[in-house]
Amino acid sequence: MKRALGVSVYPDHSDVEKDKAYLKKASECGFSRIFMSMLEVTEGKEVVKEKFSSLISYAKSLGFETILDVAPNIFDELQISYDDMTFFYETGADGIRLDVGFDGNKEAKLTFNPFDLAIELNMSNDVAYLDNILTYEANVPFLYGCHNFYPQEGTALPYDFFERCSVRFKKQGIRTAAFINSQEGKLGPWDINDGLPTLELHRHLPVEVQAKHLFATGLIDDVIIGNAYASDEELEILGNLNRYQLELAVEFADQASEVEKTIVLSEQHFRRGDITDQVVRSTEVRKKYQNEKNPSHDNTQEFQVGDVVIGNDEFGKYKNELQIVLQPHQDERKNKVGQITEKELLLLDFVKPWTKFRFKEK
Repeated sequence: MKRALGVSVYPDHSDVEKDKAYLKKASECGFSRIFMSMLEVTEGKEVVKEKFSSLISYAKSLGFETILDVAPNIFDELQISYDDMTFFYETGADGIRLDVGFDGNKEAKLTFNPFDLAIELNMSNDVAYLDNILTYEANVPFLYGCHNFYPQEGTALPYDFFERCSVRFKKQGIRTAAFINSQEGKLGPWDINDGLPTLELHRHLPVEVQAKHLFATGLIDDVIIGNAYASDEELEILGNLNRYQLELAVEFADQASEVEKTIVLSEQHFRRGDITDQVVRSTEVRKKYQNEKNPSHDNTQEFQVGDVVIGNDEFGKYKNELQIVLQPHQDERKNKVGQITEKELLLLDFVKPWTKFRFKEK
């Protein structure tokens, strides 16, 4: 399934012109979906419809898909029914996210609405919710999944729980989404906003590390910035991100040679299928560069987790083989040419047998 980047907007807490400027910039950076909050509306039905339809229409002109986040109180407030999706269709939305669940049959029926609106489910529960809906023969192409975000420090999901929840959706072929946290955004749906990530471990990480992590899991198709407004720099960094292959940020050692830098940055790497615990081995490069000299340097210290090393001239047939260190060890036949940045070390867990990966210089 193709992967997408998204942003969030909060029309009941923001200025429409700021929202439009934000969406324009995001569009220019390759973002293509919007999480739009409709949890807090207090105005009348027609006022609400006009406000949201105006912004959604502008978003459509930029190529965005918009999912409205709705809660049961909204239906009472606006005097509308789950059995009639006309109101949401008239706003121009492409779907609605159900903040709470029903009995399974209800959700399945909603996927057959006459407007082909997507029905997005809450993914952040490790229960057989989706399985129940599917037993009622839901219209699967119009069924999405999206995790929650968590405004309060310390309350977002732990990774193992997130993984179990996500697998339930991914194994059924459902399109999935999760939230990352801008380090600049201050706006969300509530008066508490310590950031809006799905995973607690992401809360204070750079946006690109969060996104790389979610994509690397293979469980998330769409990565959405939960809070507004992300900075232009954050949008640009995410827009330039490789969504389909892990690219590790590397800081080079001062003595790294041009040949070593070329091996690191210019080649398609993959981890050997017959893995070892000590290192990630990228072995094809040694064949290509077997005739390139590689004198020893930075080779007497103990290598640490995340160090990028390349076999030097003393390593015989393994000369110019690239490795990423997973366990500290010492071997003078290897040169340390750089290291994975500290905040990206968590990504090494996702370099599995045959995983394809690249490097980018930090």
